[in-house]
Amino acid sequence: MAPQKTAKRKVAALPYNVRNTKAGKDKTTEPLFERRPRSFGIGQDIQPRADLTRFVKWPKYVLLQRQRKILRMRLKVPPAINQFTQTADRNTAVQLFKLLSKYRPETKQEKKTRLTAQAEKVAAGQKQQESEKPSVVKYGINHITSLVESKKAQLVVIANDVDPIEIVIWLPALCRKMGVPYCIVKGKARLGTVVHQKTATALALVDVKPEDKQALASLVSAANANFADKEDARRTWGGGIMGSKSVAKTTKREAAEARQVKLK
Repeated sequence: MAPQKTAKRKVAALPYNVRNTKAGKDKTTEPLFERRPRSFGIGQDIQPRADLTRFVKWPKYVLLQRQRKILRMRLKVPPAINQFTQTADRNTAVQLFKLLSKYRPETKQEKKTRLTAQAEKVAAGQKQQESEKPSVVKYGINHITSLVESKKAQLVVIANDVDPIEIVIWLPALCRKMGVPYCIVKGKARLGTVVHQKTATALALVDVKPEDKQALASLVSAANANFADKEDARRTWGGGIMGSKSVAKTTKREAAEARQVKLK
């Protein structure tokens, strides 16, 4: 049999609107504003800026301090620990550190210079004069404990971020029992700068010059009003603050329970 001839099929024409758009694009080309598509391949165009905070590998100490903060918000904190979240206000802290800076202990270099000068005077045959004991800030938890127990300390300053907290958790109660004024301030490193150390858990003022007695008295009254005399603050539990998702779930559950009660 002879092969049958197949008729050539015509390709369907483009829709009317597609043809119009193509024609329109050709007509509206603007030479001033060329289209320059970017390629973000390796070694080509710079990637657009994006917030990569979620992908950052933070140092371990940063993760730990963030987790610690969240845990303290979520868990119930006993009053003895929660009292360290309430610190002296900014004005009181500024006045306190101004006073403490006047009674900073001498550095090793200053002590060496003083002893060298004394030795030179003795070698020259001069009589050594007995100098008065200088009034300086006392530091060291054992030393401060003995000063509080003997009621020699006039004001005790405690850091709020001591770790472990057991080192100073009992100190406010001891100060109240012995009738010694105390206050809690932010930053063990801030206290450390006063006594030329990296950190300091607590400081104590034993004696001040006559011109500073009024400033000390005002600080003592402020410390008593904000710490020793505030019984409610010492008996308040902390923590128990849940996240936004947990709060939303609890609210939803309570609303559903309320609806069920109404239906009954």
